[in-house]
Amino acid sequence: MPIINEHFGIKTRGNNDIINITKHVQNCVYKHELKDAFVCVSIQGSTSAVTTIEYEDGLVQDLKEALDRIAPSGQEYHHDEIWHDGNGYAHVRSALVGSSVCIALVDGLLNLGTWQQVVLLDFDNKERSRNITVQIIY
Repeated sequence: MPIINEHFGIKTRGNNDIINITKHVQNCVYKHELKDAFVCVSIQGSTSAVTTIEYEDGLVQDLKEALDRIAPSGQEYHHDEIWHDGNGYAHVRSALVGSSVCIALVDGLLNLGTWQQVVLLDFDNKERSRNITVQIIY
């Protein structure tokens, strides 16, 4: 199976920044004019994640608040005892959400629901430049 690798970068604000990257992913995929494939979107870094949600203000806030409840910042984490960088919570959130998502390409279109978008989540406690890979397997 042939594989195409595409890449793009995004600057983030950190601190639970959630960014809709659907158009970037579509641009990477649609320029190849394929009909059917697997599209894997992955991010480098252990304090960021990629997933799909309905990207609207209410749900974005709900997701941020849910992650704050699950892995709150301001708590003590063993990671912080070792590295003293105060982002142990960011690593936990990243591990829970995951660093990649696979989407089917069906009849030339990403198989996303009407209200479903691909999002990058940056949990780190500072601004970052994030690198995203879009791997197309056909």
